[in-house]
Amino acid sequence: MAYLDVPGASLYYETVGSGPLLLCISGANGSADLWRMMAENLKGSFTVAMYDRRGFSRSYLSGSQAYENRLETDADDAARLIKHLSDEPATVIGNSSGAIVSLELLTRHPSVVRTLIPHEPPAIKLLPDGEELWQIQQDIYDTYRRSGVEPALMKFVDMAKAGPEAPGLLASFDPRNGPFISSNVMYWFERELLVYPFREFNITALYSHKDVLLLANGRDSNPEALQYRANVVLGEKLGLGVSLFPGMHIGFASHPQEFAKTLIEYLKGKHDFYSKI
Repeated sequence: MAYLDVPGASLYYETVGSGPLLLCISGANGSADLWRMMAENLKGSFTVAMYDRRGFSRSYLSGSQAYENRLETDADDAARLIKHLSDEPATVIGNSSGAIVSLELLTRHPSVVRTLIPHEPPAIKLLPDGEELWQIQQDIYDTYRRSGVEPALMKFVDMAKAGPEAPGLLASFDPRNGPFISSNVMYWFERELLVYPFREFNITALYSHKDVLLLANGRDSNPEALQYRANVVLGEKLGLGVSLFPGMHIGFASHPQEFAKTLIEYLKGKHDFYSKI
C-alpha cells in the first residue's frame, strides 16, 4: 500500500513484479482492483502499477478540484505517477474511460509514454452517430438522477452492447462487492459519464505520436458497440489497425492469463525494446 501526494489529491497505488513499468488506468469504477489478476500474470516481465484514480476508492481528494479540467488533471496524475515510479517512459494500458485518460496522457505528456494501449475507449465524439449517442447518454444520467443507480446501469450496459459480459459489468458496480463501489459509481455518474466520452481529441497531436499507439479491442466484443467502433474510427484517422485481445470490454479481468500473454506478444512485435521481457 502506497500513496503519492499530488495537487488536490492523494493517489493510492500498488506495484507488483519487476522490470520496466507498465501502468494500468482504470475505467468507470476508477479502482486498481480489476487489474490485479492480469498483473499477477505479468509480474515476471514488468513492474505493474495499478492505482485508484483521484476521487475513487482510496485516492482521496484533499483540496479544491478544477472539475472543468478533470480529464486533464487525470492525465497529469498518471504522468506524475509514472515519473514517481520510473526514470524511463512507461508502457500504459487504459480501459474504457481509462483509455480516454490514456489518450489525453499521450497528448499532454508524450515523453512519459513508451507504448500506449487504449482498450475500447468510449470516444463518442469520433462517431458519426455521436449526437444520437449523446441523447442516450443524457437519458442514462437523467434516469440515475430520477430513479437511482440500478435502472441507469441497466440502460448503460444496453447502450454498451455488453451482451454476455453484462453480468460481470454489473457486478463491478454492485455495492455488495466492495466497500468503495457505491461512492465510486455516484462519483462516476456525477463527474465522468457526461464528460469523458465527449472529449474532442487533438487528432493532429495523436498522429504525431501514432508510432507508440497500439489500439486494442476485445475479440469477442460486439463490433457495433460504440467503444469498439470508436477505436476503429480512431485507427482510420491515424492510419492504424486495431489489435484484438481476448474477451470483451473487460477482457483483462475476465481472461487475465490469456490477455497478458497476448499483450506481451503484441508488444514484442511492435518494438525491439520488448524482446528482452
